Amino acid sequence: MSTTPISRRVFLKGSGGVLAGTLAFASGPIALLAPTRSWAMPLDSLSSRQGETLLAITRQMFPHPGLEDAVYAHVVKSLDRKADDAAMHELLHDGIAELDKAAGGDWLAVEEDEKLDFLAPMAPSAFFQTIRADAVVSLYDNPLAYAHFGYQGAEGDGGYLTKGFDDLTWLPDPAQPEGGYLPNESVG
Repeated sequence: MSTTPISRRVFLKGSGGVLAGTLAFASGPIALLAPTRSWAMPLDSLSSRQGETLLAITRQMFPHPGLEDAVYAHVVKSLDRKADDAAMHELLHDGIAELDKAAGGDWLAVEEDEKLDFLAPMAPSAFFQTIRADAVVSLYDNPLAYAHFGYQGAEGDGGYLTKGFDDLTWLPDPAQPEGGYLPNESVG
């Protein structure tokens, strides 16, 4: 029996995949939360290529210009945890294989503006719906997404009413209701 120590890199490579990247924007709300510009997320059940494919699929399903891959990686990590189950692992593996086959062998190699053409027909499939359902929670319910979208989080006890809930600048102002917007507000 060998007692040679195994480096973390070798261990991670043998136990699954790794998603890694660099934050594209050196400044901004996400960069302020990240300890470094480089990030890595070990995968226990999925290979690195499967992780990269799932990240790209999630980006196609929920496109947000300027949203870092590090935020989308949370969806992949959630799916990786669920892929411990053999049926889930098979669903993800087979779905990626089907997507690759439809794209002529490698969906990741397809031009960005053509990826959706191969993904859209899969919308009714369990593969697509599983990723979509997980992404709705994993993508939007994390502090990095909050920072990107400017969500300050729950204030509780109605505190949000007076702490910037109406700071949306990208929607037109709605007509003011007869009693005003706030409980202590009067129109007159």
